[in-house]
Amino acid sequence: MLRSVFIHALAASALLLATAPSLVLADDEPIHHVSSEVCSNCHQEIYRQWKGSMHANSTALKDPIHGAFYEMVAGSPTEEGVLHKASGKYPICLQCHAPNAALDQRTKLDAKVAYNEGVNCIACHTLKHYKGIEGEDGKLRLGMQAYERSEKLQAPIGIKDGVAQLAAASGDLFGGAGLGGGATQTPNPHLGEPIVFDGQIIPALPMEANPRLLKSSDACMGCHDQRDNPHGVPLCQTGNEFRASGSEVNCLSCHMPIANGIADHSMGGGHDPAMVRRAVIFDINAVEDGDTLKTTVYLKNQLPHAMPTGAPFRNLYIKLTAYDEQGEVIWENAEGHPAESDPQAYLFYSITDDDGMPAPPPMATKISDDTRLQPHEARELVYDIPAEGVALVRGELFYNLLWPNLVKRFDHLPSELTAPVLIAEYEQMLIDMN
Repeated sequence: MLRSVFIHALAASALLLATAPSLVLADDEPIHHVSSEVCSNCHQEIYRQWKGSMHANSTALKDPIHGAFYEMVAGSPTEEGVLHKASGKYPICLQCHAPNAALDQRTKLDAKVAYNEGVNCIACHTLKHYKGIEGEDGKLRLGMQAYERSEKLQAPIGIKDGVAQLAAASGDLFGGAGLGGGATQTPNPHLGEPIVFDGQIIPALPMEANPRLLKSSDACMGCHDQRDNPHGVPLCQTGNEFRASGSEVNCLSCHMPIANGIADHSMGGGHDPAMVRRAVIFDINAVEDGDTLKTTVYLKNQLPHAMPTGAPFRNLYIKLTAYDEQGEVIWENAEGHPAESDPQAYLFYSITDDDGMPAPPPMATKISDDTRLQPHEARELVYDIPAEGVALVRGELFYNLLWPNLVKRFDHLPSELTAPVLIAEYEQMLIDMN
C-alpha cells in the first residue's frame, strides 16, 4: 500500500513539472543567470534582508554614489560595450559592483535581472576558492577575477545526505527515509533536481559544502581587499587594514551575525547608521585649570580595520561646543565643517593630483594625509576652552559618505547620502542643576 502511494505521488509530481510555469535554466545557460527571486521562494527572510542590503543595491543603476562615478569614468550602465574611458578596457568596477554581468563581459546592466541584482545570492554562493588579489603577473585581480568559481552552489554547511544516498542505492524500499536529516525528506532543488513550489518549477541548484571559503573572510576579500585606481593609488584597502590589526575574528562575525537562527544577510556596513554608531567609543572630559577648561575628546576605534574604511571619500568630523546657562553657544571648535579651522577634528583619507590639489578617486595620483582612526586605535584631542560662563560642554561625532567637496559636486544626490550622520554624542554638565 505504501509503495503504491509513493509511486502515485511521484507520477503526480512529474505531471506538475511538465505543466507548471518553468524557471528551469536552459541546458547551455550558466547558473549565474539565476535571479535571487528564485531563491526567495524558500529563503524568504534571507531574501528580505539581502534585498535591503548594499550588496543588492551595488550597481550603477541602484547606488547613486557609485552611479555618479561610473558615469564619470565609464558611461551609461544601460548601454552595451561601454569601456573604461582612460584605459579603453572593460570597466573593472563591474567585477565587484555587477559580478554576474562581469562574468559575461556585459555592460548593459538591465539586460538580465541577475545583472542588476548586483552582488546577489549566486554571485557569492558560487565562489569556490579564493586565489588572492595579487596575480602572477603582478597585477591586481579584483572581484570575480580573484576566485575560482563553481556551477554548484557553495554553502558553509551543505546537505549531509550521504548516508541516505547509500541506503537508497542499497535497495532500501524507502530510499533512506529517516536518514540524513530533514533536508532529505522535503522537496529541495539543492539535491540536484528541479522541484515544484507554489505552482512554479524551481531549477535544480545542486549544492556542496565549502566551509573554508563561506565561513571565512576569503568570501569577502575579492572585493573588500585593496583597490588601486589606474594611477596605482590605493583606494579601498580594508583587507590591508584588517591584516595590520592582527585580528583573528573574521568579517562575517560583525557583518553577518547570527540572529534567530540565520546569518544576517543585510550585511550592514558604512551605509548602516546602526553599524557605524557602534564602531567608535566617544567621550569628553573637561577639567578646570585656572581660566581654562582642559577638555579631552577621547576616540576609540573598536574595529579591526580603519574607521571609516571602504570607499576613500568616507570621513568623520568632530563638533565641540560650549554653552552658557541659557543654552547659548559661547565657544566652538569650528564654525561649520572643521576641515580648515580645526584639522585635527577632521578624520579622512586625502588623495590629490600631481599639484597637490584634492582629486576624485579615479583621477588621484598621490596620497596626501590619512587621519582616519586606524584599527583599534585610541586617540585623544585636547582643547583649551575659556572657562568663564561655561555650563555645558557637548561633543558630537559625525559620519559622512562623501568629502565636503564631493557633496557640493554631486548636488543631485539625495540628501540621505550627502547629509552628515550623528553617530556619537557626549555632554558634560559643569554646573549643579538642582
